Amino acid sequence: MADRLSAAFSALADPTRRAILARLALGEASVTELAEPFEMSLPAISKHLKVLEKAGMIAQSREKQWRPRRLEPGPLKEAADWLENYRRFWDESFDRLDSYLKMLQAKGGGDGPQS
Repeated sequence: MADRLSAAFSALADPTRRAILARLALGEASVTELAEPFEMSLPAISKHLKVLEKAGMIAQSREKQWRPRRLEPGPLKEAADWLENYRRFWDESFDRLDSYLKMLQAKGGGDGPQS
């Protein structure tokens, strides 16, 4: 993955990782706590956490023997900012389509497409 945006979208491609991020949005959690809702092994959860860590989306704290994970919002904001440009494009496109359809209805009396 050549850049942070690619790493972020790659990490977000998996529903388990998205669920882990949603849980971490509520606060720090241990690997065991993060694994709780899933029917998978701790090593499998650890692999998902490594992908999220590599993408910069989570970080590991250290409190004595407890090593909770926490959300790092930077990469998510970068992905959201990138997507925002396309959301604006589609909103503007739909607005133009809506205006065009209203114009056609006004011209044709609203009976649908004219033959």
